[in-house]
Amino acid sequence: MEARRKMRFAMVCSSNMNRSMEAHSLLGRAGLDVASYGTGTHVKLPGPSLHEPNVYDFGTPYNVIYDDLRRKDPDLSVLLLFSLLDSVFFPGALGGGTGEGRISFLEYKRNGLLPMLKRNTSVKLAPQRWQDNAGDGLFDVIFSFEERVFDLIVDDMHNREQRMLKNALIINMDVKDNHEEAGVGAKLALDLCQKLEGADEDWEEIIDDLIITFEKQHKRKLTYNMAFY
Repeated sequence: MEARRKMRFAMVCSSNMNRSMEAHSLLGRAGLDVASYGTGTHVKLPGPSLHEPNVYDFGTPYNVIYDDLRRKDPDLSVLLLFSLLDSVFFPGALGGGTGEGRISFLEYKRNGLLPMLKRNTSVKLAPQRWQDNAGDGLFDVIFSFEERVFDLIVDDMHNREQRMLKNALIINMDVKDNHEEAGVGAKLALDLCQKLEGADEDWEEIIDDLIITFEKQHKRKLTYNMAFY
């Protein structure tokens, strides 16, 4: 009997820094075939103010970003790690609205930014952009952690030329962009992906029941859609 092909999973957030990388790391350690991406135009990390993030191109190695942050002014004001958004930092989202004063460089480590980058370097070389991944092959399941990211993935898949008529399942589970919630979200993503991987039937036959059961068990709302390659 021919062995069943392993499913391929893609974990996607905005900057391919926190949520998608936490899930990539966890799924990889569990033996799943996984990659990760961001959907933003650039990689953005907290900077001196709400309007001055640290901005990097996708493809900039994580260790280069790490070294660049270490070279910054030791008095650089850090808005906390956990606002890794694509386009804007929302006023008030960090509890301070307009800033919390000058923070020493050590806050980078205390707030989790440097450990996150160190973690990322152990997973892969650099953040990758979803919209530029056509050469990476096909994915069975694309998992996002933010509704806006989900919408961008759906739009991108629908705009691609559909040559193979190979279906892909796109799932979204909203997860706050902070260290603790990224860890929780990664474990939930792993649970669902393992259930899909272990299903005897094709996922199209079980997905409705699987999602309903997952939502009841974890008290999390999922959105899902189907696209084609």
